[in-house]
Amino acid sequence: MAPEIRLIDSEGNQAGIVPPEEGLKMAEREGLDLVEISPDAKPPVCKVMDYGKYRYEIAKKEKDSKKKQHIIVVKEIRLRPRTEDHDLEFKMKHARKFLEQKNKVKFTVMFRGREMAYKEFGEQLLDRVVEYLDEVSKIEMEKKMEGRRLTMTLIPK
Repeated sequence: MAPEIRLIDSEGNQAGIVPPEEGLKMAEREGLDLVEISPDAKPPVCKVMDYGKYRYEIAKKEKDSKKKQHIIVVKEIRLRPRTEDHDLEFKMKHARKFLEQKNKVKFTVMFRGREMAYKEFGEQLLDRVVEYLDEVSKIEMEKKMEGRRLTMTLIPK
């Protein structure tokens, strides 16, 4: 416990720098608690208030801040080098929906067997994807080979 504290009374007025015992007496007279608001300050700041109400207010602020933040989810869309136009269009509609919901979309072109000899088909496919989703997205991670997979990540604009 610090030898002296900066005391704020129950109305929010500064009572000055006093010994902690005096703060405890003031809190006891008013039927409230002495709460340490800022322990890192020199001297520490304490306030006479209802501790239960203080904890409730803090919990309420945390809940509000959590409500306002958006968790970014990475959605994956898998393609093959020979994916047909209709299938690609169908998957692009899903990708557009994901991007409009502010999610990242990872495109993966999977190669099997001898398809590895034709990597340019996968690259052309991803170029078409970028072109199709140009107005709602931008590239976060360029095309990159990872073993037998060609991946690329798009983020919403």
